[in-house]
Amino acid sequence: MSAVDNIPHIPEKSPMSFRSVINNAGIGIALLLMILFFSVASEHFLSANNITNILTQITINLILAVGMTFVILIGGIDLSVGSVMAFAAVVAGKAITLPGLGATELIILAVLAGVIAGMVCGILNGVVSAYWSLPSFIITLGMLNIARGAALQISEAQTIYSFPFAFEEFGSMLIYGVPVVFLVALALVVIAWFVLNRTVFGRLIYGIGNNEEAVRLAGHPVFWYKVAAFSICGLTAGIAAIIYMARLNISSPIAGIGFELNAIAAVIIGGTSLSGGRGSVIGTLLGAFIIGVLANGLILIGLSDFVRQMITGLVIVIAVILDHYRAKYSAS
Repeated sequence: MSAVDNIPHIPEKSPMSFRSVINNAGIGIALLLMILFFSVASEHFLSANNITNILTQITINLILAVGMTFVILIGGIDLSVGSVMAFAAVVAGKAITLPGLGATELIILAVLAGVIAGMVCGILNGVVSAYWSLPSFIITLGMLNIARGAALQISEAQTIYSFPFAFEEFGSMLIYGVPVVFLVALALVVIAWFVLNRTVFGRLIYGIGNNEEAVRLAGHPVFWYKVAAFSICGLTAGIAAIIYMARLNISSPIAGIGFELNAIAAVIIGGTSLSGGRGSVIGTLLGAFIIGVLANGLILIGLSDFVRQMITGLVIVIAVILDHYRAKYSAS
């Protein structure tokens, strides 16, 4: 019997199930209703400039949320992605400002340094959590402080700037009004969708979230799949760091504060269950759009920062409540 045949099959919660499609459709309808409301409430909402702004604003959160989806699908959580992003940005910022190299070499070095730094943090999260069977909530909370402290130490609490012009130009480049940085995020969504829905690895990620013991008894190395999920989350944090640097033309050790909460919110609003095993990266994409459209629309209609935070928090709570009822319905 092949390794593929040994993968536990749980049809009720498969990534491409009828319920998953209906769930994503419901999220899409909610997004369309939100767009309709804000387009009526503000004449500027559907302007080309504002649409470009929304796409730019959701890019980093979407990239982080793609990686977070893998972790939540296995029943984990990663509270460190904001700090890991800052750490990766500082490492990349140090690399891109090294003397004696050309612009192209500096950019390549910075991208590699930032992505590797993020992945190392993700690997450490996965290894410690999976090897000792410790709650990922606690482990990643520790990494949150470790990565933030490392970013401050390496940078001496100073912002890094003066990047090559080509790097800065990439961050503001548009293709037919669509930010190139958003296209990078969209490409990651497509890759993640393919991995989760068309590969053995993706099926096992869902399988671990549904029934970890069944996957283990089928002979699959659950430890390494868990480490891989956290590594992907760290990888996306590193990519988000590069995008952040290209957009703002700086590398700050205090970047990314609270970003982990927005990423988790996008995943949960998108229909991925906090208990793992159910959800999709397409839902995460829609969830990121809902958060971005909501934030942008509330600004345009003139609500204060405090009211916007309250409304965004309320949406997250409602999403968690809906997830509770979805779980009860699936179990029945």
